[in-house]
Amino acid sequence: MTLIARFGADKVEKHLPELIRAVKREGRVVVWSCDPMHGNTIKSTSGYKTRPFDSILKEVRGFMAIHQAEGTHAGGVHVEMTGKDVTECTGGLRALRDEDLNDRYHTFCDPRLNAAQALELSFLLAEELKKELALHPRKLDDEDSVEAAE
Repeated sequence: MTLIARFGADKVEKHLPELIRAVKREGRVVVWSCDPMHGNTIKSTSGYKTRPFDSILKEVRGFMAIHQAEGTHAGGVHVEMTGKDVTECTGGLRALRDEDLNDRYHTFCDPRLNAAQALELSFLLAEELKKELALHPRKLDDEDSVEAAE
């Protein structure tokens, strides 16, 4: 079973630990996934539906940190993205603002990360995974060693 957490950046730290502990008490084993997109959707002052990139990053960081603190593992992250240079989510290295949304707002549904924002998020995820691996190095048994050698 996969549980998808989509609390939003301002609620993940309050609610996710409670949910993790409840699942543990029940003795369930689940895959934890983070959806930082839907809980951080807002209507901009210009009227566009958007997602502040800083909120997306904050929720992902919180999700990862909470799992590390609770002794559980983050199993996935859901993102909505495109490889195109769209202006649908504010923020990121290019510091897209509300005024920029009109430039290349191409979505017919939900705002997507553009290529630069998606790449920035992937680097954050790589750093968070490195932290987890440093805390919990995987021990290879003899069978894993044989498979790795093949």
